[in-house]
Amino acid sequence: MVVRDLRKRFGDHQALDGVSLEVGEGEVVAVIGPSGSGKSTLVRCMHQLESIDGGAMYLDGELLGYAAHRGHLRPLPDRRVAAQRRRMGMVFQQFNLFPHWSVLRNLTEAQVAVHGRPSGEAREEAMRLLERVGLAEKAHEHPRRLSGGQQQRVAIARALVTRPRIMLFDEPTSALDPELVDEVLSVVRDLAHGGMTMIIVTHEMSFAREVAGRCVFMEKGRVVESGASRDLFDHPTSPRLQAFLSRFNRDDVHERPLEKESMP
Repeated sequence: MVVRDLRKRFGDHQALDGVSLEVGEGEVVAVIGPSGSGKSTLVRCMHQLESIDGGAMYLDGELLGYAAHRGHLRPLPDRRVAAQRRRMGMVFQQFNLFPHWSVLRNLTEAQVAVHGRPSGEAREEAMRLLERVGLAEKAHEHPRRLSGGQQQRVAIARALVTRPRIMLFDEPTSALDPELVDEVLSVVRDLAHGGMTMIIVTHEMSFAREVAGRCVFMEKGRVVESGASRDLFDHPTSPRLQAFLSRFNRDDVHERPLEKESMP
């Protein structure tokens, strides 16, 4: 994934002000920063949920959202954008599951209706992914009967059904009670260990330091500092990042175990 000089404005607010970022195959990049720094806007633009005002984005060398036409760029039709979007999985702060459908149907419906997979194949893929996130036994439950952590794990499994080239996470634990955070982070960590390419917007400092190979610190729509995660956390060079990290206890930005056994 390559982002070049990305710009996005909401009215008078410059949400992204020339952001550039490259994420290599199998790399895990954490994006941190204060509220309003543009972190969520960045991943939403990558997933083409927000239009951009300038710059460009590429996935596997393909320009996202636009195509060259007679020397100019013109927006792609919706069906082409949808096809590009399917190559990226996205997990939001809220779970966005269909409450009247079972967990299994939440994972199979789009596979059958949108991607045209046979129902048996879709079911098999859904069960494989539910097993991967530790929820195979919840396949026939409805989301309202699950904890917040379990619902977010279902949302991660749903994002994986398209076999995406890259996963985008927009603060996936921010809506969870503190005791449910680790079960979700354990799943994300397992994806990282499995070689999944990921960009993770997070406020979990210890998780970012432990799991991400690289970290990006944003403020006011710009990348202020980036580098290897442990170097960035242990030896921040910019005064702004030093001040940001000083708000967290030292224990919060150093390793602590994420117990997979804690997942119900």
